[in-house]
Amino acid sequence: MYLRGLSKLEALYVKNNWILQIDDGTFADVVELKVLDLGENLLTALTKNMFQGLSKLETLSLDNNIISFISPVVFQPLVILRLVNLNNNYLHQISDIDYIVKLPTLQHLIITHNNFTSLSSLQYLCIDLDKCDSVDEGGFEGLDNLQILYLLGDNYFYDHFSGLSNLSTLILNVVQSQSHNSSEQRDRPFSNLQRLKKLHIKVHRGYYDISKDVLSGLTSLEYLITEACFMGSLYPDTFKYTPQLKHLRISYSELSVLTSDVFLPIPNLIILDLSNNKLLSLDFLAEAKLSALRWLNVSDNELFVISETVIQSLPGLTYLDLSANLLTCECSNYGLIQWIQGSKQTQVVNAHQYTCSFPVSQRGKKFLDFGFDSCRIDAALLCFLFSSSLVMLTLLASFIYHFLRSHLTYAYYLFLAFLYDNKRRKKGIPHSYDAFVSYNVHDEAWVCGELLPELEGQQGWKLCLHHRDFEPGKPIVENITDAIYRSRKTICVISPNYLQSEWCSKEIQMASYRLFDEHKDVLIMVFLEDIPANQLSPYYQIRSLVKRSSYLSWPQAGQHTGIFWQKIRQALEREKKTPLSTRDSALDSP
Repeated sequence: MYLRGLSKLEALYVKNNWILQIDDGTFADVVELKVLDLGENLLTALTKNMFQGLSKLETLSLDNNIISFISPVVFQPLVILRLVNLNNNYLHQISDIDYIVKLPTLQHLIITHNNFTSLSSLQYLCIDLDKCDSVDEGGFEGLDNLQILYLLGDNYFYDHFSGLSNLSTLILNVVQSQSHNSSEQRDRPFSNLQRLKKLHIKVHRGYYDISKDVLSGLTSLEYLITEACFMGSLYPDTFKYTPQLKHLRISYSELSVLTSDVFLPIPNLIILDLSNNKLLSLDFLAEAKLSALRWLNVSDNELFVISETVIQSLPGLTYLDLSANLLTCECSNYGLIQWIQGSKQTQVVNAHQYTCSFPVSQRGKKFLDFGFDSCRIDAALLCFLFSSSLVMLTLLASFIYHFLRSHLTYAYYLFLAFLYDNKRRKKGIPHSYDAFVSYNVHDEAWVCGELLPELEGQQGWKLCLHHRDFEPGKPIVENITDAIYRSRKTICVISPNYLQSEWCSKEIQMASYRLFDEHKDVLIMVFLEDIPANQLSPYYQIRSLVKRSSYLSWPQAGQHTGIFWQKIRQALEREKKTPLSTRDSALDSP
């Protein structure tokens, strides 16, 4: 094939023409040619003078041939060549393209899908993506022994790492450009790198907001160093794929808020570097369970206060850097000051140079020189306050017991009666007795000899008595409450013995509460003896009832007991909501 008379030709496309070979000197006359496409033919070799005369050629496509031999000098005439495509050929030796990669004007070299057997032992590879267009899918196939890979460039390359089964270290230096952004990245770019131990990602001229699954597959990762890779915060599950992580650095990422959940999957962490961010608090460390942490760098953040809880949660800490933060010189940092000055285990780097940022009056002063005397608790004062409070409490309890005991007891039993009454009303429990008889055991002879025969025997009323109707084993207070509320009326047999009885006092207190609560005449008071008013003065509750309600007097009945029993019968039959309006007999007012 000879091209004569085409001296002005600038582009030649002879793709897919079954061309077997091109003789030397074929392109000698096409001196203006800039683009030559010989792809998809059957070329097997690039001979010495094949491209003679193509001094202005910029683009050369030789893809999809069966080229296995390249003359060492075949590319010498191509002095301004910018792009060479040798994709999908039969090249075996890296020396075959040695001259090409040395061309000063070369910008794009495509050599994928060849069979470079001489690279199978390669252990270290550095690729500057400013010098070539990209690394295509499968571009690292055959590099089974590669252990360290260094990539530098301004284009997106988180795509294809297949074939690097033994890679242990990956260094990515990303020069951010406007044409690529983090939204284009794959969710799981490193999923094939199960043996990777060290990953370093550094972004220049901007930030990459890395996705939550970016570390998927890195089960052996021990070192992770990132710069400008996160914006604001971290996903809670960011490190769930890296349980072996021991060294973590996240810097220049504008982190402001972190949660303890982020660090729970990496309990073996030894070194943590969060410098040059915008952290406002370290409280997330208190629940992070980083007991193995030895080295912590949080310099150049915006930390104001560091609590003692955070320090106590890191028992193995030996190195701490808090420099260039906005520490406040107030009592809130008192615990930190004490710990820095007293810790023999942890080296706090340049602590003597830390300065106060707040309050304004302390700004610029040495942090460790701040006077925290006002923050210390005076033990003597504390003991005085405690003992004084204890004495006052004892005096108050004594006063209440001496002067208000009866009132409090009354209030307590009224409250129990209130609860019982509400419960009974809700359940609609009917009355079981006509009257509950409240009396002292010393008056039992009169009750059994006079009261019972008349009221139960003659009049037919059903009465409730202590010794006969109380449920055995049940608390006495509950028995009293049940008896009062299961009876329509309560008959109080009052005598000097009755007044001095504690349980009789409780019975009349509960009965009086029911009187006030239901606004019915449910209380019948029977005095067995004439008791002077002055003897009633200590018994406030009975004295108050005597003033407001009618009562019956057994001594004043004399020989006319029929009238006495008739009055009780009338009282038991009466269901009016107002108390008796007239007295059968009265005591002098107390």
